[in-house]
Amino acid sequence: QVQLVESGGGLVQAGGSLRLSCAASGRAFSNYAMGWFRQAPGKEREFVAAISWNGGSTYYADSVKGRFTISRDNSKITVWLQMNRLKPEDTAVYYCAAVSRTVYSGDLLRGDSVYDYWGQGTQVTVSS
Repeated sequence: QVQLVESGGGLVQAGGSLRLSCAASGRAFSNYAMGWFRQAPGKEREFVAAISWNGGSTYYADSVKGRFTISRDNSKITVWLQMNRLKPEDTAVYYCAAVSRTVYSGDLLRGDSVYDYWGQGTQVTVSS
């Protein structure tokens, strides 16, 4: 079992920045690839970014590429999502998720169905 707790959400003006954190506990963090997803009101959950178990590979949705950066520190059992140049359309609840490190394909990591563990989410609101 892995427990995930997100933090760092809030209200920010368009063009601003936020840094989300996802702290993990339970089984060895390095056993898992990690992903960030988001869900806006009335919309389906969508992929934002993912990172391999050792941080060697990262993947991004086209909508956030160049603005968001995913990173992790296995010694701190934490994954981050640095979000810059935020837009109102980035408003959503953001979730982090974990999946076995054996899932390494970028295509697979973009799908929420492969993830085994999810956090409770943190709200990000970007005002125009």
